[in-house]
Amino acid sequence: MMKAVVYDRYGAPDVLRLAQKLRPTARKGEVLIRVRATSVTAGDWRLRRADPCLVRLYNGISKPRRRILGHEFAGEVVGLGEGAEGFAIGDRVFGSTGFGSGAHAEYLCQPADGPLAHMPDGLGFEEAATAPVGALTALHFLREGDVGEGDRLLIHGASGSVGSAAVQLAKAYGAMVTAVCGPSNTEAIKALGADRVVDYSRTDFTKTGERYDFAFNTVGETDYSECKKVLKSGGTYLACDATLGDYGKLLLKSVFGGRRIVAGVARETKEDLLRIRELLAKGMFCPLIGQRYSLAELPEAHAHAESGHKRGNLSVKVA
Repeated sequence: MMKAVVYDRYGAPDVLRLAQKLRPTARKGEVLIRVRATSVTAGDWRLRRADPCLVRLYNGISKPRRRILGHEFAGEVVGLGEGAEGFAIGDRVFGSTGFGSGAHAEYLCQPADGPLAHMPDGLGFEEAATAPVGALTALHFLREGDVGEGDRLLIHGASGSVGSAAVQLAKAYGAMVTAVCGPSNTEAIKALGADRVVDYSRTDFTKTGERYDFAFNTVGETDYSECKKVLKSGGTYLACDATLGDYGKLLLKSVFGGRRIVAGVARETKEDLLRIRELLAKGMFCPLIGQRYSLAELPEAHAHAESGHKRGNLSVKVA
């Protein structure tokens, strides 16, 4: 048996409860991981709340089909299914469940050929567990946008999980980064390497007169009509938090608006996670952790995550 946080119905954070569940067994090609740390991402609270409602088509109409949330993790390999290659018992690993879930538990099975990698030496479990989702999302959009050396990039929502990763990854690409965040986060984002930090409570970033090659919207609260004001002609708008209803509008604006738009869902692959591992090992990326919780405190972590005021990532110590 194992401890896990489960939910039997959609709703507020109080639908989450600690329960005893059967410990999984690694199937062919899978690795069994003892989870040491996980996190709470936007994907977790959106699934819990069934927000948007189309989530129900994926996870169950009346009640959740997948009852254990959790999309990123770090831990130790304790079992190997037949044909699982690249890992050994005792290896320290981290990764993402991709379109699955289940990391809010003491044990988790994952495909050996999926987004799973060895932890860099010297990295703690909580830091490793908060690295994958934000960094893989940021990497996907920066690469799809073709952000490179000398490009001027504005990141809106720079203090969140994706935004704080994007600041560091964009600097690794050689871009000039302007980060937009709230007053309580400006110093933390400066420390991540942003060339300029704009406090949105004091300055409207759309009215500074600055123009950028790229505008990366990581929060969804400022729409394209606002961000296009800071884009150069022919510039690119990156939208990682676009809803399904936004896509048609963005497509039309891309065709007729004179600016390129990159939107959609980030692909999470082993190759990309290995790139993130390399940056972690070199000290070129370190996930920003705003608050730490225990597994029993997961409802509080969910409430914080969906408040819209979290800094970086919320780590959860499992064991």
